[in-house]
Amino acid sequence: MKYIKMFNESTNTSEIEAICEKYNIKNYIINEDDSIDVDGNVDLFNKGLKVLPLKFRKVSGNFKCSFNKLTSLKGSPQSVGGWFDCNDNQLTSLEGAPQSIGGSFYCYKCQLITLEGAPHTIGGNFYCSSNQLTTLEGAPQNIGGDFSCSVNQLTTLDGAPKRVDGLFWCDSNNLKNIDYLPKYYKELYISNNPITKIINLFTTSNEYGWISNREDKDLIMDFIDREIIQQDKLLVNRLVEFLDDIGKLKTREELIELLKNNYEIR
Repeated sequence: MKYIKMFNESTNTSEIEAICEKYNIKNYIINEDDSIDVDGNVDLFNKGLKVLPLKFRKVSGNFKCSFNKLTSLKGSPQSVGGWFDCNDNQLTSLEGAPQSIGGSFYCYKCQLITLEGAPHTIGGNFYCSSNQLTTLEGAPQNIGGDFSCSVNQLTTLDGAPKRVDGLFWCDSNNLKNIDYLPKYYKELYISNNPITKIINLFTTSNEYGWISNREDKDLIMDFIDREIIQQDKLLVNRLVEFLDDIGKLKTREELIELLKNNYEIR
């Protein structure tokens, strides 16, 4: 069933109705500005779209526009009660994305070079993996679920969320330091980064770079506070001292041999 406002009726009403019928959008209201509110889900998955076919304002359920050819999120709803899924498009930014999300936000496998336009707070997960990001500036700052920025081109975590209630995935990037790590996260997955070799020296994460226990998290914060890495330069004597202090001593020569291919050693 659909519900149309009868006062100040737009001349575009019949066109909007036809588009809603084409994409099986039901239980909607056409607003005075020709945007629509939908009581339920919107499914625009794999429709060959280059632009969104309508201007949405509110969607109470989920909004799915993944596997299209979108280069812009213009027309996206301002608020979504469930999750928002725009993965597998040709987006370079998130401008136009909803600013109020009740559930998760998925924007992986696009061509994102920036997260500008993302909502500030996400109730569920936020996945921006497999893009072309070199920075996390613009990322949501509070994540109710998991945050994944895996498989990008990140050299820093600057702009990362302040709080991640679930897993923080930053594997398969080019991270040489872990400054700007969230102040709170449940677990950290940081494999396949230059910094992983150093983290493995003093945590129980082994080669997979999986951090979950309190002791390892505290050691990482201690490592960051000592400023052992400065502008991608490794102060090897500070690293030797840090490892000695926690009972995991390595010689200067051992560390240089292990890390010389990834860092400028000082």
